[in-house]
Amino acid sequence: MDKLAIVVPCYNEEEVLIETVNVLVSVVTDLIQKEKISEDSFILFVDDGSKDKTWKLIEEENRINEYVFGLKLARNRGHQNALLAGLEYAKNLADITVSIDADLQDDVAVIEEMVDKYHEGCEVVYGVRDNRETDSMFKRNSAQIFYKLMKNLGVESVYNHADYRLMSKKAIDELSHYQEQNLFLRGIIPLIGYKTDCVYYSRGKRTAGESKYPLKKMISFAWDGITSFSIKPITMISVLGGIIAFFSGVSILYILIGKLLYGQTIQGWTSTMISIWFLGGVQLMSIGVIGEYIGKTYMESKRRPRYNIETTLNRSDEKAKDEKN
Repeated sequence: MDKLAIVVPCYNEEEVLIETVNVLVSVVTDLIQKEKISEDSFILFVDDGSKDKTWKLIEEENRINEYVFGLKLARNRGHQNALLAGLEYAKNLADITVSIDADLQDDVAVIEEMVDKYHEGCEVVYGVRDNRETDSMFKRNSAQIFYKLMKNLGVESVYNHADYRLMSKKAIDELSHYQEQNLFLRGIIPLIGYKTDCVYYSRGKRTAGESKYPLKKMISFAWDGITSFSIKPITMISVLGGIIAFFSGVSILYILIGKLLYGQTIQGWTSTMISIWFLGGVQLMSIGVIGEYIGKTYMESKRRPRYNIETTLNRSDEKAKDEKN
């Protein structure tokens, strides 16, 4: 029977952690009773350098609950790196993994459906929201724009899917071959291939704590996704430069004709300054976009580790301690 690992990235989640443990343990025990997963399945909480009592709570739960494992990163590396650390650690201990955020806004009831689809031969099963009724109007509209923009830029992704998914050990092994420092997992995983499917659910509201993705981080995350998977922004700069050069040429021709044939020139300091400021802004923006790509290339060339593991908590660790004592 296949062993399941539920991977939960955590950053300052002390307010929701105990409730999350209780809910996920209930899911695991229910699937074990239905004989859909192995009895030694577990839940792996990945502490991404939390500044509150998150890791302390994970340690306490690990001591009293056989299903709770822990993985502590040496410092905060961001949600995507923490999730990857959990997946790569879990694949050595389990046959299938399900990744889910600690706030449990994603419906845990569909985990069973994910496992069923895995048993039907799927290597990756995406959890996809069937609506955005719980989002604010701004977040709902910005999400729609984001997915459409990603699609138009040639980035392959699953619409309305975040990082709630099931992956087999085979799929994670393939994922480990992708060595990008700038991680955007929801864009990388569709590149793996294999048989995939989707399960659909309604997303709930956060019960406690604060969102770890405020507007600034959401914009940064979206920009990372675009620049990590598409060079179309650079192409768009070239096209924009060509358009501006064309209209500039037309303007020069118009001025010359007016001067030679009619002895008139276009008067106006305002129009001149507007054009200077416009072209200056376009140039600075273009340099910034190109610099973003150069910066990403620079970071990739360093080949630094994407995360460092400080501490692990699992049954093997406890067994080793008991034998030592």
